[in-house]
Amino acid sequence: MSQYWQDLLPVDKYQAVANGLLTDYDRKIITFLYQPLIGTSCVSLYMTLWAEVEENRLWSGINSHHSLMNFMNCNLKEIYEARLKLEGIGLLKTYMKKEEENRFFIYELQSPLSPEQFFLDGMLNVYLFRKIGKGQYARLKRFFSDKKLPETSEYISITKGFPDVFMSDHQSAIRTSYEMEQEETDEGNAKFIGRNGQTSIQIQDNSFDFDLLYAGLHDSLLSKKAFTKKVKDAIQNLSFLYGIDAIQMKNIVIAAINHLDEIDIEELRIAARDWYQFQHNDLLPSLVDRTQPQKHQSQAAEPMTKEEELLYYLDHTSPRQLLKDISGGAEPSKADLQIIEELMFSQKLLPGVINVLIQYVMLKTDMKLTKGYIEKIAGQWVRKNVRTVKDAMNLAKKEHQQYLEWAQGNKNKKTKNNKKTIRTEKIPEWFGTEQNQKETSAQAGNESADFLKLKQELEEEIKNLRK
Repeated sequence: MSQYWQDLLPVDKYQAVANGLLTDYDRKIITFLYQPLIGTSCVSLYMTLWAEVEENRLWSGINSHHSLMNFMNCNLKEIYEARLKLEGIGLLKTYMKKEEENRFFIYELQSPLSPEQFFLDGMLNVYLFRKIGKGQYARLKRFFSDKKLPETSEYISITKGFPDVFMSDHQSAIRTSYEMEQEETDEGNAKFIGRNGQTSIQIQDNSFDFDLLYAGLHDSLLSKKAFTKKVKDAIQNLSFLYGIDAIQMKNIVIAAINHLDEIDIEELRIAARDWYQFQHNDLLPSLVDRTQPQKHQSQAAEPMTKEEELLYYLDHTSPRQLLKDISGGAEPSKADLQIIEELMFSQKLLPGVINVLIQYVMLKTDMKLTKGYIEKIAGQWVRKNVRTVKDAMNLAKKEHQQYLEWAQGNKNKKTKNNKKTIRTEKIPEWFGTEQNQKETSAQAGNESADFLKLKQELEEEIKNLRK
């Protein structure tokens, strides 16, 4: 469980450094292209760090995070979360070293992508289009572009070459070479101030199964040589962007093969986009937080009680990580992840709310994510506009009996058993001890000593899940 006060304190020092000269044109790119995706707080942090670096220099002075909090008029938690988003989108690199009991950070500002790189990225431009709409997207493309150079086929080049204009004085070469060597020796640990290019975002995720993709393409006579590093990077990005697995990617790759038996990356992007829009009624994916958005968090302050710690955990943990924690560190199955993606993208449930739903449903269905059951509850939560972890917990407690009937209805459809069984109700820890005591007393007459012992063991296991 990542807690910002464990990773960052107001007394920690930092120094900002620019990875090359940043220009006013970069400011426009960040404002118009990046800001719709990451928000104003992230841009504010970037601009503040940039402002600390002197003009035409690379390094700022040393400051504390407390001073940064005063400059930005926000708390440390907001600065920490804005920093993570800047890192994720490629505008910031963070380095840290420990000095006795304190920590020292270096925040290296990265230049943004050029407009050409951004609009041809294949991922960021898709998120931007979905965020601002077709009209504003077209306006931004016009803003960051201009007319091409005129055709030069009708013109004759009269440009002079270097030797046509200059000559070399060979007599002074030896003396000049010696002086240059002396100057280079005296430079020490210095770096020229210049402009460093930015590389596009690349999803470094090894979960995409290329072996399965190769096996599916075995009969298509496509050589593995067609899968260059650039092609594989594009496939991984498209898999992340549109949620395409290796089996679905097979037909998309086949559609992108050109007459040279190579994979055309632009055609690959178009095929992937068309596939996604066909599956999702002409919509495009949107960029969402992996954890609960700050304005919908139930536990903003430092938790002091067990309940507050649980609220903080559900607010600051992604659904994928929650599944890993419940499974003892094992990666979630693709089927489970597809259910979670459906809840997040189609049902529009927030990550923290999904976490509560996962915890509740898995404990009610013997640690399985039953698709029909979870979607039925999710549909009700969407209609009731559940936006916070606390609201999700309260609604689950209120509708508990209804959800029991739904679960029992699903069981009756699958099997009919006349044999009388003893039903044990497994519920999340946040249901509270009062609810547990009521259910325990109601069942006490029917449970044997062995069964009570087994139930106690299960309850202990449930309490340890989030650990």
